[in-house]
This record gives sequence, structure tokens and C-alpha cells, in this order.
Amino acid sequence: MKNKKLFFLIVLIILSIIIFFIFFHTKMAKNLKMGNNITSQEIVNQILNISSYETKIEVEVNSNKNQNKYVIKQQFKSPNIEKQEVLEPENIAGIKISKEGNQLKLENTKLNLSTIFENYEYLSENVLDLSCFIEDYKQSSESYWEEENGQIVMRVTKGEENKKLVVDKGTCKPVNMEVKWTNKKNSVYILYKEVKVSS
Repeated sequence: MKNKKLFFLIVLIILSIIIFFIFFHTKMAKNLKMGNNITSQEIVNQILNISSYETKIEVEVNSNKNQNKYVIKQQFKSPNIEKQEVLEPENIAGIKISKEGNQLKLENTKLNLSTIFENYEYLSENVLDLSCFIEDYKQSSESYWEEENGQIVMRVTKGEENKKLVVDKGTCKPVNMEVKWTNKKNSVYILYKEVKVSS
């Protein structure tokens, strides 16, 4: 009798362990699939389908004669609302540029000045905007992506501009963007410090 009880107890313990491992393995497999098993193409598609974002960027502008650095806060909301505010350097901090549709508004909060431009034709020319990169990438026949050093590098050529966006595979968020002009020695390097994205 004692042997039967001991046998059933051992079988029950073994079954409990098996059930626990099956449950644990299934849950871990789901988490891995959802978290770390997204393909590079899916990440690229997420970037191309961003509908809004907020970011803080460090910008380095290099020209033939000098180098300038800025810290800028950006916001974008699809289809056509964009805002930028200069945070650094101190002498131009508080300058805001916002556009909605074909209307461009420039503000200097320190001097309490504001100017509005209607039907401004160069609204799509802002190389600092991630949204501009996305539109160029979608529209260009010279756009492609590849994996380099565990990151996704998206490249596009538009006229004399060569643009490169680096995306982290773990977070699926932009890390940096670089714009170079082929006919000049000018370049813009953007480092994304904080990024909140909605697709």
C-alpha cells in the first residue's frame, strides 16, 4: 500500500514538473516571438509607417569653413504638422519653427516675435526631419537597407543628397542620421537622444 502511494506521489510530482515546463516553455516562446524575433524588414516597415514622433536631437552641421552644434526638440504628427525648437546653443535657444500644411511660423520666444508665411514653397526641404527622410526613402528608386554591425542602415539618394539612417534592432528606433552633399563638403550629423514613436 505504501509503495502504491509513493508511486502515485512520484508520478504526480513528475507530471507537475512536466506541466510546469510545458507552460513555462510556451510562455517564453511567446515572449521571444513578440520581443526579439521581429525581422529587419518588419523594423524597416515600422520606420516607414511612423505616424507621429517626438524626439530630442543633437545636430552637427559641417561646412567648408566651420562646424556648428545644436540641440533641437522635434515633433511630427501625420500628415503635415511639424514643430522644432532650438534648445542649445543659448544665444538662439527658444527659436521655434512650426508648419501645418502650407503655413510656416517662425517664433523667437525670448524676443516675443512671430512671423507667419503662407504657401511657403520650401516646406518639404528640411533635412533635419525624420519625416523628410521617410518620404524621400518611399519616393526614391535609389533607396535600400542593409544590416551592419547588428543595426539596420537605411540609405537614400535624392539629387545631390546622400542620406543614411541607422536604426537599432533591439529598440526599433532611430539612432542617428547623416546627410552628405556630393557636390560640396557639407554634411549634417543627427544623433537621436530621446525618441517616442507611434506607427
